[in-house]
Amino acid sequence: MPKSLPVKLPERLHLANLPTPLQSLDRVSELYSFPFNGPKIWVKRDDLTESGMSGNKLRKLEFVTAEALRRDCDTLITCGGIQSNHCRTTALVGARLGLKVHLLLRGESDVAVDGNLLLDHLAGAEITIYPRSEYAGNLSRIFTQWREEYLARGRRPFGIPTGASDGLGIWGYLAAARELIEDCNTLGFEPEHIVCATGSGGTQAGLTLGCRLLQVKAGVTGYAVCDDAGYFQDKVREDIRHWKGLTGNDIDLKSLKVHVNAKHIGPGYGEADPAIYQTISEVAKLEGLLLDPVYTGKAFHGLLQDLSNGKYVGCHNLIFVHTGGQFALFPHRQNFPFQRV
Repeated sequence: MPKSLPVKLPERLHLANLPTPLQSLDRVSELYSFPFNGPKIWVKRDDLTESGMSGNKLRKLEFVTAEALRRDCDTLITCGGIQSNHCRTTALVGARLGLKVHLLLRGESDVAVDGNLLLDHLAGAEITIYPRSEYAGNLSRIFTQWREEYLARGRRPFGIPTGASDGLGIWGYLAAARELIEDCNTLGFEPEHIVCATGSGGTQAGLTLGCRLLQVKAGVTGYAVCDDAGYFQDKVREDIRHWKGLTGNDIDLKSLKVHVNAKHIGPGYGEADPAIYQTISEVAKLEGLLLDPVYTGKAFHGLLQDLSNGKYVGCHNLIFVHTGGQFALFPHRQNFPFQRV
């Protein structure tokens, strides 16, 4: 196994607290995996990359914002849902670096200022909210409009796609794949499978490409939180193709295996059914681990269902990459099955 990635990492900013811990989930494994001859479950705690900037997006933004600064940009423009973890992280990173941040958000303008949206405001980001129909059909035009607006003001804007998921952001989880395999080597095992939530595809793309470059046998599965399996199979390959074009590195995309489980999306993006909230509550009680109803809660619930159905029989060690998102718990507070006195 290579001791390092066989590609040179580009310039990055060191914003995250790395390496993040790799922890075993003994009680969850005992309850959901071992009775079905399943694997020991581990969690890579990328929810601990930082405090307010926590989550997987910070790893990507280390490379993205380094490129923005290299180009002498002074304004970051990005997009996402009202409760976007990526937008919240970008807002806080921009504040830390002294950059203006403009967030283009999808949703309703009268929504409560809570969770990630509250942190966007606290970080001083400029926020423009678009109805879902306008956002979905015109995002490229909206980006262009604001880029031209900032250029006209004499500013130097840098656009970041949804989730910082492209050939530049992918570097965050190429580096994370190396870190994760080093964790496993230190603990004396090689994982057979790595799973994560997939919502914009970049984290899954980085892990998939990283495992290929590191020549490890671990399969990578993204549990989709929106769209469908075909969409993410195409999106992962698109991000890797973009990376290939930016770097000149040769990757055989046809032979690349992209595994997506889209059976546990529920009502749609940002929405969850009661079983998801129950899983989030149970995992918090069993392990003191906080999941969220948009990303990690859905993915972990799907994983538990698959374990119970024998999907990972014969696998010895499985790693769940916790991509953060706990601030999204608060706008969903009314959905949790508490006993109220």
